[in-house]
Amino acid sequence: MKKIILISSIFTLLISCGQSGNGELVGVQQRDAWNPTDPYGMVFIPQGSYVMGPSDQDVPFANVSAAKRVSVGAFYLDETEITNNEYRQFTNYVRDSLAHIILGEAGIEGHLIEEDQFGNFLDQPKIDWKTKIRWNDVEVREILEDEMYVSSRERFNSQREFDTRKFIYKYQNLDLQDAAIKNNRENDATGGRDRSEFLSTEELAVYPDTLVWMHDYAYSFNEPYTKNYYSHSAFDDYPVVGISWKQAVAFTKWRTLMMNRFRKASNQPILPDFRLPTESEWEYAARGGQDLSPYPWGGPYTRNSKGCFLANFKPLRGNYTADGGIKAIKVGSYNPNAYGLYDMSGNVAEWTSNAFDESAFSYSHDMNMDYHYNASDDDHQVLKRKVTRGGSWKDIAYFIQNSTRSFEYQDTAKSYIGFRCAIDFLGRDKKDFQ
Repeated sequence: MKKIILISSIFTLLISCGQSGNGELVGVQQRDAWNPTDPYGMVFIPQGSYVMGPSDQDVPFANVSAAKRVSVGAFYLDETEITNNEYRQFTNYVRDSLAHIILGEAGIEGHLIEEDQFGNFLDQPKIDWKTKIRWNDVEVREILEDEMYVSSRERFNSQREFDTRKFIYKYQNLDLQDAAIKNNRENDATGGRDRSEFLSTEELAVYPDTLVWMHDYAYSFNEPYTKNYYSHSAFDDYPVVGISWKQAVAFTKWRTLMMNRFRKASNQPILPDFRLPTESEWEYAARGGQDLSPYPWGGPYTRNSKGCFLANFKPLRGNYTADGGIKAIKVGSYNPNAYGLYDMSGNVAEWTSNAFDESAFSYSHDMNMDYHYNASDDDHQVLKRKVTRGGSWKDIAYFIQNSTRSFEYQDTAKSYIGFRCAIDFLGRDKKDFQ
């Protein structure tokens, strides 16, 4: 017992000395240890360098990419595209948030927290997620009827349905790029501009556009997909589509909020923000460490030695079913690449974080290449182009190559474009923490 007391005393003494440093530079002590673990459903992509750009002949006069050596830092990437059921967790959160706020403002107790733990009134009430919404309660139904449900004159076969047009998500943006440019120009020794100048609030409807199956393809029978693709459990593990670039970004903001809210509550260090991958990260991950290969599986062909197609695309001059699918299929149906990533070619194309510019390769940096432009609603359509990668179920083989670049406008949604999330790895390599 005496030995234990002696050791404890010595340890306490050393800790107290460490805090003061005895005059030495020892850093701040007793910081939370950082032991990185792979986020659920994500794959670690090690840092590396590769030749970004065409591995095959470019289509005539395209001139949208060029061979360029690029270095990329370590990061995590979702092993599959975000599925319908994963995205539904987001839309349900927005739906429930709206209900909690309406019920709280109507005086139904328990839905909003107006005081902190010390009894002080909050500037902005918070949602009490421990309180369940009694959807079938008569009083609750009456309060929510006009605010959350389709009006009686719009109902089909008198069915009571949520008005998904009202599923509005609000989040804040901090434009670090703009802040860096303006503060650097002014070189203000007092600390630069007011931070609020670079803060903005975004609000947008987040429910997928289920009509994309109809307006993308005229004179094609797609009513079953329009009615069921997002809502029916048969498609839970299929990639979510009908999502604009803006909606994909909103999803990453919500995912960050959910993760870090949990980590703070359990006294864990927060994670970096979830985000869309840059196109240089996307191509690097798609190659799976096999530099100069046209496809994620490494070879120059779209079939294996047994004649089976290796991705979901449009082979054989339009025989959509030859590869096993006629439209989008369940994620992970084909073998992963060397990094363990599924469907980097075909199934659905994927949004990246980058703006599309034909000449971006010529002036973007070769370290973590990233051409970014935050287009506003008033900007010209050309400035709203965002890079998509990977090709989809409706594309020929050229468009599912690792290096092929394409684009779509940030405020449009398509039946063949989905997304997956990336997150920064804080450090050089996982081995540094082992």
